Amino acid sequence: MTKTKRLRVVCIGWGAINLRVADLLARRGRPIDIVGVGVANAGRDRPPLPAGAAVVTAPDQLAALAPDLVVEAAGRKAVAQWAPAALAAAKTLIVASTSAFCDDALLPRLTEIADRHGSRIVIPSGAIGGIDALAGANVLQLDDVLHQMIKPPLAWTGTPAEQRFALATLTAPTVVFSGSAREAASQFPQNANATVVTSLAGLGLDRTRVELVADPAATRNAHRIVASGAFGRMEILLENLPLATNPKSSELTALSLVHLIERQTETVTL
Repeated sequence: MTKTKRLRVVCIGWGAINLRVADLLARRGRPIDIVGVGVANAGRDRPPLPAGAAVVTAPDQLAALAPDLVVEAAGRKAVAQWAPAALAAAKTLIVASTSAFCDDALLPRLTEIADRHGSRIVIPSGAIGGIDALAGANVLQLDDVLHQMIKPPLAWTGTPAEQRFALATLTAPTVVFSGSAREAASQFPQNANATVVTSLAGLGLDRTRVELVADPAATRNAHRIVASGAFGRMEILLENLPLATNPKSSELTALSLVHLIERQTETVTL
């Protein structure tokens, strides 16, 4: 069942992810309007905005748009910049750039702001799944969580992996990073946001183990999550098609945001 009130959404960032989200929302015809887009530079050339959407360049301009929901997909630095005002202006903030939470002080600060305004912070599952199972397993003791990400070598272009390995000439799967989720998300903020989601659901940033793999045979962005503990053992494998306009991201990242946004209009949700 769907409520009659139309949901007013502001997107922070107008890159590949939010463009895909806006396109899918428009096609699906739900009672959702993108009423604004937050960007760093109003004069910069960018793809067309949805009809009627306003450009805002400063967080203090959000309140005038009266959003119900703010969706951030603009990168790690944008979270600290826009989230406080978003939580004051809207009832819900979705944060896609979860690598921002490698700053241990940020999430508690945003939580305090959300509590003060009666708003909430929603973390999307992004490119992965099974987070509900991992969080459920964490009710008892979790002993170990490994999050392995496998992508084609060129998907690691522009990251520290490019400096350490000749990505274009790799002939076998190569681990380009091994360490904690905190280290992975800090060094690979555009690629490893999903490891922060795994960490928040389970053992935390410092105890969640991460391996980033460049595989020349890979045609999809794969996530393999293995966890063990008092509940037993789970192994989750996802093989995602890359986002057509940005191979560093997965199509499922945008789809998870669309699902979360549409959930805000539903009476019965999953």
